Amino acid sequence: MAKAPRQSRHQQDSVDRHVARWTGLLDGMDPEVEGAVTRMQAITKRIKAGDHAAYADSDDTIEDYWTLHALLIQPYPEEATPAQLADACGVTRAAMTSRIDRLVQRGHVTREVDPVDRRRILVRPTASGRTLWERGIEAGLAREKAAFSALDAAELRALNALLRKVVLHLEEG
Repeated sequence: MAKAPRQSRHQQDSVDRHVARWTGLLDGMDPEVEGAVTRMQAITKRIKAGDHAAYADSDDTIEDYWTLHALLIQPYPEEATPAQLADACGVTRAAMTSRIDRLVQRGHVTREVDPVDRRRILVRPTASGRTLWERGIEAGLAREKAAFSALDAAELRALNALLRKVVLHLEEG
């Protein structure tokens, strides 16, 4: 494997310094693989931190947004059961009950007994819930676009092509 050209200190990112610390200390560590994985994790971490920060000065929370997002992208986006929402959000049913209680209290969703099957509870978005979700989507898209603004259109396409290749490989495996 060819070595990457040496970079000056001001051209290095935190991942270059991380990889340099570990190179040679761990058998089998490929610095290029470590660099790629750590950079993807760093990008995701910063985007998620921005998502959380967006709700810091609000009565609503990122969990409210995630729950509304799960509700509004369901196969039947006008309603879902608490169990469906818990599964979609990757939380326990007890945690989802707390989230739904909060969203009902804030007026973002309704919780009703299913008129067809009275054993089921249906959660539906309200106009304010839909508005909160739409604002969250718009702001999130803007943060994601800003995160990748260092790349021009051709670079972004090239990055997507490379990442797609990795995802396809993992999905096949």
